[in-house]
Amino acid sequence: MRKRKGRDEEKIGYKGHKDLIIWQKSMDLVEDIYKLTLTFPKEEVFGLSSQIKRAVISVPSNIAEGAARASNKEFKKFLYIALGSLSEVETQVLIAERLNYILDCDTILKKIWNLKKMIKTFINKIEG
Repeated sequence: MRKRKGRDEEKIGYKGHKDLIIWQKSMDLVEDIYKLTLTFPKEEVFGLSSQIKRAVISVPSNIAEGAARASNKEFKKFLYIALGSLSEVETQVLIAERLNYILDCDTILKKIWNLKKMIKTFINKIEG
């Protein structure tokens, strides 16, 4: 008996969002940002720290939500939202650097830029 492909596999050739490298890398970025914000001043708990955490959580969340949608068009919409959230995270990291909450943000910025590039490549793959 031949195994039938699921909706996601028919859509773009994968089984689910957890199989996507962009989702995995975005989850890694969530961990990195959470660790980074532990070094922020306590008065930023409800300010920049909270904002950057919300933005970074939005990235894998939107990738997952888009992957669950019925069409590539809808999926692309959520990937673009994830890109917007990554731009927010990038901006907030740069703000934290300006405020001297982060001494060297090059490593985290490289991860953000690489993930942006990967998501854009994935969008191009979906567009065919």
